[in-house]
Amino acid sequence: MKKLTDKIALVTGGTSGIGLATAKLFAKEGARVFVTGRRQAELDAAVDAIGPNATGIQADSSSSADLQRLVDTIRGQAGRIDVLYVNAGGGSMAPLGGITEAHYDDAFDRNVKGLLFTVQTALPLLSQGASIVLTASAVSIQGTPAFSVYSATKAAVRNLARSWILDLKERAIRVNVVSPGPIRTPGLVELAGDDPAAQQGLLDALASQVPLGRVGEAEEVAKAVLFLASSDASYVNGAELFVDGGMAQV
Repeated sequence: MKKLTDKIALVTGGTSGIGLATAKLFAKEGARVFVTGRRQAELDAAVDAIGPNATGIQADSSSSADLQRLVDTIRGQAGRIDVLYVNAGGGSMAPLGGITEAHYDDAFDRNVKGLLFTVQTALPLLSQGASIVLTASAVSIQGTPAFSVYSATKAAVRNLARSWILDLKERAIRVNVVSPGPIRTPGLVELAGDDPAAQQGLLDALASQVPLGRVGEAEEVAKAVLFLASSDASYVNGAELFVDGGMAQV
């Protein structure tokens, strides 16, 4: 039995990395999947990779107009959302002393404002007993050099989930958080710039800090998201699931 048969799922930031891997898995498990991305070419490629059960909608999660258009489109095509995976986000590195307002605004607009208003705009379409999964990060409970602003945004995500389960209890909507550690994705390696050797050096340095001795793969996080999204996690609510090889646990 497939875990998401006849479910309507929305995955934001679904064109690469964890979002794309999750959208593929949702579709494999029987869901009709709507995915968002900011760039049309990448969105088209993602839809092709996910398969016939996927629909791509170009949207920037930090734009209220884009979010409303996204929800209106899903309303017209599917009528509801059963699974909402808010994965769009990102950030860059800057040490204290080098943090600018632009750096701060970019991180909080993408990871907090965008996430908050994605959920709020989608609320009218969420079915009774729907599942919301939010992407945070293991760095939300760690000190990380030159990554304080990004880490703070992910700590905010964790607390939003705790509060929202109380706001949504009458609708039996579950809200959970997946917190990846170092995962081999374009967003991670690009923190080291464009040089392949520097990118591999970053992955090697991160792997050395993980008890399992390696960085994770996007598909490993997708499996955790599927668990939280499905009825397998029917009594899991307000929880944070770390997929980090033990990195933040020691």
